[in-house]
Amino acid sequence: MASLKSRLEHSVTPIALRAYFAEYISTFLFVYASVGAAILVAIAVANAFAMSVAVYLAANISGGHVNPAVTFGMTIGGHITIPMAIFYWIAQMLGSVMACLLLKTSTVAQQVPVHAIPHEMTGFGAAILEGVMTFALVYTVYASADPRRGAMGAIGPLAIGFIVGANVLASGPFTGGSMNPALSFGTSLIGGSFKNQAVYWIGPMIGAAVAGILYDNVVFPAEVPISDGIGV
Repeated sequence: MASLKSRLEHSVTPIALRAYFAEYISTFLFVYASVGAAILVAIAVANAFAMSVAVYLAANISGGHVNPAVTFGMTIGGHITIPMAIFYWIAQMLGSVMACLLLKTSTVAQQVPVHAIPHEMTGFGAAILEGVMTFALVYTVYASADPRRGAMGAIGPLAIGFIVGANVLASGPFTGGSMNPALSFGTSLIGGSFKNQAVYWIGPMIGAAVAGILYDNVVFPAEVPISDGIGV
């Protein structure tokens, strides 16, 4: 097993730094488009398109996670080291906050929409819903990035975008269909409300972890270890 020092050194190489920057840019573009769409109503379609493009842009550099939950799921599966995952999270959170800040300043008359749940819905139920949706997302990410299925190409990002769009359509009235802690954090920070924020962290993280464990150890156990950094 690699030592902690070697893992830390691996997380600050030029290639790793490019990956963090790619995650920052992709998360920025995705959050800007998806949050802007919430203002303009075309939520699900914009989410699907924005996610497909964001993943495609960074897929060959960072894996195109664009989501701390996806990064967590890939870390659980051993496809990315813990130190690198932390840097991914920082880049993703920063990209989200900057996108929401730019959106707020460029749409002066609008308020950045914050993810929320209906009064009649419990936080536990909302977390389960977010967890199930994130499970579907991360499972799709694993399947799209699996080299045994061939090169990802453009189909992988499209599949990921489609599952995001479908989940938003299914859960929009209940949780807003986040599946992305960075997206929820950025809108909450700039929108000025952290109510029910735990829903958008606990649910997605658990769903992502279950997807990573299930795909790699039960459904499609790998015969040969997949190299670090793979993912979407």
